[in-house]
Amino acid sequence: MKYQYFISAFGMYINYFLLGMVNIILASNMSSLTNQLDTDATGVSYLIAAIGIGRLISYSIAGALSDKFGRKPLIIVSAIAMVVFLIGIPFSPSYEIAIVLAIFAGISNSAMDAGTYPALTEMFPKSASSASVMIKGFVSLGATILPFIILFLSENNLFYGFSFFVPAAIYIVNMIFLFFAIPKTQAGQPGLEDNSQVSQFLTEPEFWKEGIALIIIGFTSTALLTVSQIWLPSYGQEVAGMSASNSVELLSYYSIGSLISVLLLSILLKKILKPVTVILLYPIITLIAVTVILCFHTPLVLSITCFFLGFSTAGILQLAISMMTQLFWKKKGAVTGFVSTASSIASVVLPIATGLIAKKGDMEHIFIFDSVVATIGIVAAAFLYYRYQKLTKPQLRNQHVR
Repeated sequence: MKYQYFISAFGMYINYFLLGMVNIILASNMSSLTNQLDTDATGVSYLIAAIGIGRLISYSIAGALSDKFGRKPLIIVSAIAMVVFLIGIPFSPSYEIAIVLAIFAGISNSAMDAGTYPALTEMFPKSASSASVMIKGFVSLGATILPFIILFLSENNLFYGFSFFVPAAIYIVNMIFLFFAIPKTQAGQPGLEDNSQVSQFLTEPEFWKEGIALIIIGFTSTALLTVSQIWLPSYGQEVAGMSASNSVELLSYYSIGSLISVLLLSILLKKILKPVTVILLYPIITLIAVTVILCFHTPLVLSITCFFLGFSTAGILQLAISMMTQLFWKKKGAVTGFVSTASSIASVVLPIATGLIAKKGDMEHIFIFDSVVATIGIVAAAFLYYRYQKLTKPQLRNQHVR
């Protein structure tokens, strides 16, 4: 059975590898979509926000369905819904239909999360945190590869829609694979309450302190990631004078940094770093990186800085969820939903807010706004770090969230 779990997990990770492509596919094809849908860059950013709306309106429902009907149905349905989005967008005759398809993609994302995160936790209870962080690694890998597909299509004058059709085809194949791979006995099994964490804290954690800080971090971590994924190519063109094809490659550098970060975290979190330390350190790196790109407008500096932006925005949301379940372990499902909802709100608000900024100002204003978000994340993380040191027993401060 354990071998089957590894096979099932691999199929689930492939879904997130493809989701990494989906996350940047609209921004990466911005010029083609603006022509097809008769809109502008701001319109495409609203289209991306519609994906966040789909996630936001369906997250709680998807979670309930996952608990009631099991993980497998949600995972299969999410793949079907994503295929509809990927095939539908290149053939969309109007902006309104594209919005509906984008909302559909967001619903698919929620169903995928609601099925996959609990499934991995149930299959690998002793390494649930590592299994969850690896999701981010596969997302980053997919986001790294997509710009090269788009570049190949552009250089060979091929229809941009093939960048949608390729992941759609893989989703279909993987859906069939998962239908047979995921064991029926696993889906929806309730986990046992972990009472081992009662003695970890000197005093009981307070939701209105640590909990709110983690919810804010859930928002800011997604916000920082969203801004980079949407606007780095446009920033490269307008500010650094890069060509359209070369500016898309910035997302590859970003994703490479993200992937390397996740691989390092999977090793360092076990023996060296605490999640609370990473949650504080990473937004500081992000703020430094954003400051650099605002001060130096050359393609080389921007390319290098994109790597560090990707590195410092990777895995923070997953670590925030892990810490939330550690601090408030008696209500893991509910508190996980709070952080995920904050993340969904960020995926809706940030494309709209930055789209308005782009319409009224220049690209630099977007990244000035991004620096403000990073600062808020740093303040919340510093407060969390302070509180965590006070809460944990001295002999347990070096233990990590598993």
